[in-house]
Amino acid sequence: MQPVVRTLNVLRVLGQAERGMSLQELCDVLSIPLGSMHRVLSVLSDERFITRSQTNKKYFLGPAARELANEGTRPHGALVAPHPALGNLADVTGETVFMTELVGDRAICISLVEGQYPLRLFVRIGQEMPLHAAASARVLLADLDDSTVIGLLARHPMTAFTKETPATIEDVVEHLTMIRARGYDVCDDELDKGVWAVAAPVYTSTGRICASVTLAAPSGRMAIPQIRDTAISQVTAAAAAMAADLGHVPAGEPDRTHGASLATDPQHRQEDKKHAPT
Repeated sequence: MQPVVRTLNVLRVLGQAERGMSLQELCDVLSIPLGSMHRVLSVLSDERFITRSQTNKKYFLGPAARELANEGTRPHGALVAPHPALGNLADVTGETVFMTELVGDRAICISLVEGQYPLRLFVRIGQEMPLHAAASARVLLADLDDSTVIGLLARHPMTAFTKETPATIEDVVEHLTMIRARGYDVCDDELDKGVWAVAAPVYTSTGRICASVTLAAPSGRMAIPQIRDTAISQVTAAAAAMAADLGHVPAGEPDRTHGASLATDPQHRQEDKKHAPT
C-alpha cells in the first residue's frame, strides 16, 4: 500500500501549493526517494491528476483533480503578485496593461503597469471593473455558468456608460458565448468613449480562470485593424505565459510532461541512474 499512500500524499501537498512545487521540494517535504517520486509523478501525469509547468518545471494539481477536491473555489487566484509577462507586455506595446481578479462578486484590478505614452489610460490597483461593460471583467464571467452569471449581474447596476454599453443581462450572457469561443474579449467604446481594450484569461493547472490580462489604449492609436490584431496576439500570449507558470496545458495541446516526456527529461534520466528502485 506504500505507493498508494505516497500518491495521496503528493496530491495532498500539491493541493496546498498554489505556486506549485519542484521535484526536489516534493521529495524533501514527503521524504520520498527521487526515483520513487519520479514514478509516482509519471503515473499522476499520465492520468492528468497533475501537470508540470514547462517554464519553471514545477508540479501543480491537474484537471482530473477537480473531481476529487474543490480546489477551483479559492476566492483569490495564484497570480496576485505582478508577473514578468505583464511588464514585458507593457514594454512591447507602450500601453497600460493590468490584471483583474474576481473577488467575491466584484472584478478588482490587482496589478498594473502604466503605459509610456503621454496620453494613457488611468487605472489603479483596487479599482472595480463593471461586470457588464469591461472586457477585463467579462473574461472572468466567461468561466462561470450562465445561471451564476445572471445572479452576479442582477446584484449590480447595468449602468449605460456609453451608447455601446450592453443594455441588458441577456446581452451580456450572449456576449459571453463569443468570448468562450474565441478565447478573449474586446471592449470598444463600451466603458469609456474613445477607449479600446482587449482582455484574455489566465488559467490555472485545473483549467479554472484565475485572472484576466488587459491592454487598454485610446481608440485612435488602435484604429488600424492590423494594430488591433497584433495587440490581441500580444495579450493572449502574455496570458498564456502566465498560465504556463501555473501548470496549465491548453486543450488539444500534447502534454509534454506525461509519461515518455518525464522519462526523457534530462533531470529525470539523471535521477534514474542515481537512484535504484525502492
